[in-house]
Order: sequence, then structure tokens, then C-alpha cells
Amino acid sequence: MSARLRVLPSLGSGLRVVSRPAGAEKLTTREVSDQQRPIPSMENSEKTDVVLLACGSFNPITNMHLRLFELAKDYMNGTGKYRVVKGIISPVGDAYKKKGLISAHHRVIMAELATKNSEWVEVDTWESLQKDWVETVKVLRYHQKKLEASSCYHQRDSPVLERPGRKRKWAEYSQKKSPEPKTKDVPQVKLLCGADTLESFGIPDLWKSEDIIKIVEDYGLICVTRSGSDAQKFIYESDMLWKYQNNIHLVHEWITNDISSTKIRQALRRGHSIRYLVPEHVQAYIEKHNLYNSESEERNAGVSLAPLQRNSMDAKL
Repeated sequence: MSARLRVLPSLGSGLRVVSRPAGAEKLTTREVSDQQRPIPSMENSEKTDVVLLACGSFNPITNMHLRLFELAKDYMNGTGKYRVVKGIISPVGDAYKKKGLISAHHRVIMAELATKNSEWVEVDTWESLQKDWVETVKVLRYHQKKLEASSCYHQRDSPVLERPGRKRKWAEYSQKKSPEPKTKDVPQVKLLCGADTLESFGIPDLWKSEDIIKIVEDYGLICVTRSGSDAQKFIYESDMLWKYQNNIHLVHEWITNDISSTKIRQALRRGHSIRYLVPEHVQAYIEKHNLYNSESEERNAGVSLAPLQRNSMDAKL
């Protein structure tokens, strides 16, 4: 029996010739669809999903804070090993007692205004609502467990979709030939910070050594460096950080940006413009509520930071 040649479009390689016996019925739409279905890329099959968590005062949040997320996302995705799926901003609670720290209520609202148009960065209020100051490692643990609980829920309540009339065949096809790339378990939460946070690990009593180890060993650190800092040297000079250097990702900021919350507050106290330094809605909110002035800067003056108080007391016990 002679064969009849049919030409079908083929993804990525022009046309594909398919041989069918003469007299055979025409290819069905389903058969054409199955032959054209893309094959999952092996390059994406083992990427680890990552959630970036930034803890801090955000007093106020600035364009640089938002820029940290974009820089870290580009870097992590560019490694080919990770896929950043979410960013979380977690403002510290009022119990942190930092000088000039205004109410968490206002800082959370400003962060929400700054991220309202973001498709992947969001604000979480859990830390800010705690009565007592919460160590960063506990905030990381909270969000990791939250992700794990959410993953278990979705796995339990998300059965394989089936098509009426072809239930068994379609279910088998969905399980064996799903084009969705596989990820390694639950997304991993990693701490996103600037070089100043990394270098603060060396300040006596500000961090517990065991907390630093848990952060870099169990979660990982993504540090965006700035001009004038030498994060790599700081890691080299610390035996503790050097041991876990493979879980510390240094991101170089090629387009330098020296915006800081401290300088924003200083400009406001002096009556200077902060336009283009913070998101427009944040600027409007600050001006509407007159949040930063000489009086607000004296808040918590003469009071030690909560971690210094707690860690120094623990050291004496």
C-alpha cells in the first residue's frame, strides 16, 4: 500500500513531514495538537523557587528598597538554578526602639503604597504587629512554615483535572506529559539585604551567633553591595560566614544608588524635596501626615535597640 505524505507545522524547526498509509483517515485535531505539544525544557526542570524576604525599618520605604528586589531577582534568575516567585517586605515592629522610628502603622501603609502596582512584591504585617521585637531568624522561619503549610494544602486539595468521556486517558496524559517545569519542593525563603546589614553581623550583641548561622545555613542570604563596602572581604574575615559562603549571594549594583531612609528624613527635616527619591504616593502620604520632622527624629532617643538590650541580658545570664 502506498504511503501518503502530509506536511505539518513543527515548533522551532519549520515543517515536519508525517507519513500515513494511503486510504487512512485524516489526522484529527487532537492528533495534530498532540504532535505539536512543546516538550518541557530540561534547563527549567530543576530550578528552585525562591521567595525574597526583606526585613527592616522602612522608615520610610524608598526607591532603593524596591530596587533591591529587582536586582536580586535578576541575579538569582540569571544563575539558572533559581526562579524568584515572590518578594516580601516585612517592616519591623515598634518594639525595635530605633531612634527616629515612627509608628509601624504608617510604615506599613507607605510600604503598601509603594508596592501597590508591583506584580510580585507584597507587604506582610505579621512582624510589625508583634508586641515584642522578633528576631530576623524567627521571621524567616514564620514565612517558610507558612509556605510549607500552603503547599501541603494545595497538594491535598488539587486533584488531576480530567476531561469528560476521556477521564483515564487524559489523567494519565496530564501526569506523564505535563509541560509545566518541576520545582524542588516548597519555595525557599531567603533573606534579602544590603551590605550594611551584612556588616552589622560584626556589631557586638546586635546579632546572636547562632541566629546568624541559622540564617546563612538554613535559609541563605542575598546581599546587594554598595559603593564603599567590601562584602567579600567581610565574609573572608569571618570564619562563620566563610564556612557558609556558598549560601551567601553577593549582587553587585552597577548603577550606583545612595538613597537611604536616613537621608530622606534629613531632607524632610530641612524642608528639602524628596521627589523621585521615594514613590510618588509615599511622598504624598508623608506630606499629608507630616510624618518626619525634628520631633519625630527624637523618638526613642537614649533608648537602646531591642536586640542590644535582649542579647546583652542573655550574655549576662
